[in-house]
Amino acid sequence: MRTTLPTTPMGSTGLRVPVQGLGCMRMTEPATSTGPSEAAAVINHALDLGATMIDTSDMYGRGRNEEMVGRAVRHRRDEAVLCTRFGVVFGPGDSWSMRGDAPFVRSSCEASLKRLGTDVIDLYYLARPQVNVPLEETIGAMADLVAEGKVRHIGLSEVSGEELRRAHAVHPVSAVQSEWSLGARRIEAMVPVCAELGVGVVPFSPNGRGLLSARGDRSAQIARVARTFPGREDLPGVLRDIAAERGVRPGQIALAWVHHRARVWGIPVTPIPGTRRLDHLEENVAAAGIALADGELARLDAVSLDGSP
Repeated sequence: MRTTLPTTPMGSTGLRVPVQGLGCMRMTEPATSTGPSEAAAVINHALDLGATMIDTSDMYGRGRNEEMVGRAVRHRRDEAVLCTRFGVVFGPGDSWSMRGDAPFVRSSCEASLKRLGTDVIDLYYLARPQVNVPLEETIGAMADLVAEGKVRHIGLSEVSGEELRRAHAVHPVSAVQSEWSLGARRIEAMVPVCAELGVGVVPFSPNGRGLLSARGDRSAQIARVARTFPGREDLPGVLRDIAAERGVRPGQIALAWVHHRARVWGIPVTPIPGTRRLDHLEENVAAAGIALADGELARLDAVSLDGSP
């Protein structure tokens, strides 16, 4: 089945992306790793469905995720918007730190290009600003990669509004990637800066790290939500109720809400829900077409604005 999701300009740099993409992190998580053929099937079906923004990172599986994504899209490279992140340095065991100095920016990009099997990265994110390196140095090095044709557009992840302004003054930023869901709304404090600068937002974990789309025991889901998103224990019940009234899945309602926030703020927003299953992928893509009524939005806001951000 081939279809086409609507596209949106992401930032002011000429990048156009579908209104929903695919996050690939969980495809190489140690406890839930998907086999190469299954992962490739999901990624290729995402391309078929128009969810062509394929998101990975050099830290996922310590590079194995990029290799898997690269193999999956190699025969359809022109259809995919390849996005990856850098900035994490692994140490002994599970330890890690951040780097953002210019030589590291360049070496990270070269390594990602090799793993992805491509000569250009469509959207290259800094995972987090490095406290011991001026942000301007990191962005300047990323801008050099754009000038050399190794990167088409640059993005930031988990930044403040002030950091976004500083970066954007060095080189236009196309997108900010951050967690944004009914359970995690802290990003809304800096979204006005994105709107002012014309920067798009790419929400990861738009289903609340999978908790808001859980299909199992209701009481267990509520307990997990209470631990992860304190003060939002009523969210699972409201999502299930609205989904039942609509004849859809709770996770689809959660995703539809994220799409609605794009219209509220007047900015391009492309969520990247992750999945390892074809049926869940199809449900996620279908959620982009669900328009929530004012009453439904009010019910969701009533339980998502409680507790800490």
